[in-house]
Amino acid sequence: MACLQLALLPLGARAEVPLGAAQQKTNYQETRAYYQQLLADKGRGAELGMLMNMLPKGGDLHHHYTGALYAETYLDWVDKQKYCVYQATLRIETKPEQAQPGAPCLSGSQIKDDNALYRKLLTLWSDKDFDNHSHDQPPPDKQFFDTFGYFGGVSGYSPREGLQLLKTRAKAENLQYLETMLRGAPSGNSALAANLDSLAPDVAPAAIEQALGQAATALAADASTAEQVQRYRQDLAGFAQGMDDDDFTLRFQTYVSRNNKPSVTFAGLYAGFAAARDNPLVVGLNIVGPENGIVAMRDYALHMRMIHFLKQRFPDVKLALHAGELVLGMVPPEGLRDHIRLAVELAGAQRIGHGIDVGHESRPDSLLNEMRRRDVAVEINLTSNQFILGVQGAAHPILLYRKYGVPFVISTDDEGVSRSDISNEYLLYVNRYQPSYDELKRTVYNSIRYSFLSSADKARQKQRLEQRFAQFEARAAALRKMGR
Repeated sequence: MACLQLALLPLGARAEVPLGAAQQKTNYQETRAYYQQLLADKGRGAELGMLMNMLPKGGDLHHHYTGALYAETYLDWVDKQKYCVYQATLRIETKPEQAQPGAPCLSGSQIKDDNALYRKLLTLWSDKDFDNHSHDQPPPDKQFFDTFGYFGGVSGYSPREGLQLLKTRAKAENLQYLETMLRGAPSGNSALAANLDSLAPDVAPAAIEQALGQAATALAADASTAEQVQRYRQDLAGFAQGMDDDDFTLRFQTYVSRNNKPSVTFAGLYAGFAAARDNPLVVGLNIVGPENGIVAMRDYALHMRMIHFLKQRFPDVKLALHAGELVLGMVPPEGLRDHIRLAVELAGAQRIGHGIDVGHESRPDSLLNEMRRRDVAVEINLTSNQFILGVQGAAHPILLYRKYGVPFVISTDDEGVSRSDISNEYLLYVNRYQPSYDELKRTVYNSIRYSFLSSADKARQKQRLEQRFAQFEARAAALRKMGR
């Protein structure tokens, strides 16, 4: 009877009837058997989907705030800021009084009154309906990254409101920890790093180190950079105030674009490291942007050397680096040879975002073994990888990571653009790769183990996750009994 009572409780609720060890073991065994039944019976896909919705998710460690909000929210924000959207292009005009003569510029409400126009906007501001019908379309990676140019004008409207929306969604999806990239690092005073822009492509590593040292020394003494860093830290603290509660924890990564000239990238990286130093709220640093961009490809090794250099000065700052979000044909074969390796072995990344081209790296088996040895986790984004890169099913390197014992986590990347959520990512994971219940559970726990939280916070999150799994398994066991 206690199991049936627990089945009616919301997953985040505290159980009124404490479960003994024997009952918990029984519930775990029943849940494991129920899960295996659903995996084996393809006619029960909806039931498996329901179970994944109920599943405790731990944390989402690869999460872009701007790409996580749905286009519908951004359209609401158009009206909240009294902007308008050009009917012809569906791009935002932030100064309606300066709208182009003769070009209708509509409010969000007016767009919603025109169903055809509204549907068209959703297909441009996200990946909605890209593959389910025949139409003229750009390459998928261009479609994905172009969406940010449409809604970018309103994305900074209210970080507090946006974070609250994401918190509400996280709780509904049984997600207890969010590590998001809300705002890029301060720009710093890039003029003080101008010496980096004239580095020759074949310059010796020692000369690069010397140039980085000169730029870092100048930035460290620069009052304007220090002021930017302090304001950035204060802004994020204000956005996060009151977000944490007994069932949800929020932390940030800072980040820098990889598609700027070296002086700009280094100044931003320096400011990002400085912002994350001794900051329990900003728990890590990342580098983002299309990895196949001209500058990103040209300067990739230089970027990794910059991060390596700054990591020596800021050793406590954690690194989760986008690396290997590439496939053959997107760049020449030579472009697939070393991005993950440089991120791991030179930059010192503790986590890798995407890691898709690992099988094309030079000596991939040794790299995989090294990642296992260093305990570097990979952030797996199944919907994103399928859409942007066309990689799915048996072609996805999650199978390589699993074979070599490289830890991984399931994450969303840009769930608003992708029209997905964390529950759907787990459903894709179990449907495609058939993990045992123990492996599924271990993957969830990885999202806490490989988070950038402090040891004390990780312990609290793990305890919270254990309580959630006890409740979940009681509910799942009751559901199995009901179906007998």
